Amino acid sequence: MPKISILMGSKSDFSVVKPAVSVIKSFGVEVETRVISAHRTPEEAHEFSINAKKNGTEVIICAAGKAAHLGGVIAANTTLPVIGLPVKTDMMGGLDSLLSIVQMPSGIPVATVGVNAGENAGLLALQILGVKYHEIDEKLLAYKLKMREKINSDDSALQIELEQI
Repeated sequence: MPKISILMGSKSDFSVVKPAVSVIKSFGVEVETRVISAHRTPEEAHEFSINAKKNGTEVIICAAGKAAHLGGVIAANTTLPVIGLPVKTDMMGGLDSLLSIVQMPSGIPVATVGVNAGENAGLLALQILGVKYHEIDEKLLAYKLKMREKINSDDSALQIELEQI
């Protein structure tokens, strides 16, 4: 069974991570969720990253705020795909987190989703797995079709409402 690991720099980030956990579980994919800090538990971060592949992880999501180095620290020690999930902060509204994640040095890529975009982080991880696992790709196609049907339904309802004005 494929496995996605989600790391967050602080337990307070869980509200941002929760939509990622939910969407991943809804696809029947195993998800491991941990609190590991690049700055406060660097040994644990290093240990996790060098053993992630051996432990069955295929994609890693790293959620962090402020000086959001977790994704980069993890990516430096693994060849697995790493997705950065910037967390909104009071200081700069998450721009600090976003820039800390997206501005990685050459050779250490971290894919990055929007600030507090947990669901998109989970979906991106699933899309990466979908390259290898046909059943996940099929579920993603169905997921996107359902979104399309909802938007088309909303548009039809709006057109009816507009005719009554």
